[in-house]
Amino acid sequence: MSAGLWIGVAALGGLGAVARMLVTASADRRAAMPFPIGTLVANLTGTFVVGVLAGAAVSGTARTLLITGLLGTFTTFSTWMLDTHRLATEGRRGLAVLNVAGSLAAGLLVIWAGERLGCALRPQVG
Repeated sequence: MSAGLWIGVAALGGLGAVARMLVTASADRRAAMPFPIGTLVANLTGTFVVGVLAGAAVSGTARTLLITGLLGTFTTFSTWMLDTHRLATEGRRGLAVLNVAGSLAAGLLVIWAGERLGCALRPQVG
């Protein structure tokens, strides 16, 4: 891997982290509820975009930069788990289960929808 690729992943990773911070803060502020809606919004949005890129057959350097760099920091497994743990330890076990089950179900739906869109956007050869 080239130094340029490393720098690109780092730069886009920083951008993805800042974007996630802004999205989660905005969504959580608007929702004003104990459920971590901001994390859900960031994860589902990022997952949809990953699906689009996969369906569009983005590969090589562009895939590394966008999926690993930008979207790898925009989506966040660790925050999702921390939010779920917090809900459970605060006695909100129903919300914790909803966070896990709802995130998984919605995540599978949006990755599928994104991939379908990406396939439709892919140039047809022949």
